[in-house]
Amino acid sequence: MATKIYIDQGHNPQNPNAGAEGNGYREQDLVYRIGVELADILRAEGYDVRLSRPTADTQLGSSNASSLAARVSEANAWDADYFISLHANASTIPSASGSEALVYRVDSTAGRLGESIVRYLSEATGLPNRGVTPRTNLYVLRRTRMPAVLVELGFITNPGDAALMANSPQLFALGVANGITAFVAP
Repeated sequence: MATKIYIDQGHNPQNPNAGAEGNGYREQDLVYRIGVELADILRAEGYDVRLSRPTADTQLGSSNASSLAARVSEANAWDADYFISLHANASTIPSASGSEALVYRVDSTAGRLGESIVRYLSEATGLPNRGVTPRTNLYVLRRTRMPAVLVELGFITNPGDAALMANSPQLFALGVANGITAFVAP
């Protein structure tokens, strides 16, 4: 049976739960496109994949809380093996750059998967590897029944990171896919 990967393209196309904005881009648009490309790569490699937002205008929930709950509930009900939530970071410091993974606990399956993802993401994009950080307060990391990784692909507030996510989404998709495969397949 194929490994089941639930790809959560963070945020909704409109409020509630819309994402960050920067450099003329919207987080929810960037991660939607990267998620679709990631799903295509993983399916071609034999994974069973489900997207939280199968279309660009898919709206989940009627509040921030119900939007997050819908994503987690769907992944749990589907009995996914891994939950990958895609996001774009933001900072008041425009030079902040790079990719990082957030997990409930670093010393865990999710932590090791996160390490693999950011390593391969950095190799594919050339962006700095900011490592893996524990975040016990994030709903999608706390409430999933499978290893969950929230991937901050790059900084939407950094002109270079934002342009790379917008113009080369396939690099981010390939990096995340390679990180998943390197972790799952050995």
